[in-house]
Amino acid sequence: MGNRRLHGCLGLVVGVALSMLTTLVLGRGVHACDPGAHNRVDETFLLYFFVPALAAVLLMAWVVVGAVLAGHTLTHCVALAVTLLGLCWCALSFFWSGPTHGCPTGVPGWWPASLPAPGF
Repeated sequence: MGNRRLHGCLGLVVGVALSMLTTLVLGRGVHACDPGAHNRVDETFLLYFFVPALAAVLLMAWVVVGAVLAGHTLTHCVALAVTLLGLCWCALSFFWSGPTHGCPTGVPGWWPASLPAPGF
């Protein structure tokens, strides 16, 4: 039972860390492209809704992937990384503002050219 509790706590820590990182990228991206945009993404929404909701979704994904692939260590690690990063990318893409007056391409100047721009 102790090993499962440790993995659950690790999942919570990873989920909160990834949700905070996703929130940081989303907030900086929106405010870099449209500094006056408080209708789409604001700090209150990010802090009190987005971070806990995304952390809960990531924790659920952690548990489901762990339950399905328990015992297959390498496959479990790869599937967990792909699932968690994919969920973060989807959450980022859902709230990404796209092309604006400040960023006609929809991507701020600091965004790495090697990564595709988020958005659906």
